[in-house]
Amino acid sequence: MTTDVTVTNTPDRKRYEAVVDRATVAGWVDYQETSELVVLTHTEVDPAYAGRRVGSSLARAAIDDIRERGLRALVICPFILDWLRKHPDHQDVLFNAPRPRVGDEEPA
Repeated sequence: MTTDVTVTNTPDRKRYEAVVDRATVAGWVDYQETSELVVLTHTEVDPAYAGRRVGSSLARAAIDDIRERGLRALVICPFILDWLRKHPDHQDVLFNAPRPRVGDEEPA
């Protein structure tokens, strides 16, 4: 079963939050941030929402947000590390991923 999940960055709490039913926080990803790097430290999903793609939604949204802001991710959270192994197309945002060389970028 899947659940309609909305993920938002909540900077004052230093976490990405997954909300279901427009009100219930079903999970979150804790982070620390610098001017160049976001460290994803821990993912927590309410057991009532296990198996409903809340964790995956959190991982994807966090990585996408970090990429959109032009930052890099240092992932120490085991859940997100495992998610990234299954989604290599999101690994380019990792702090140790090679950046494209000048002239190697794909045209927009």
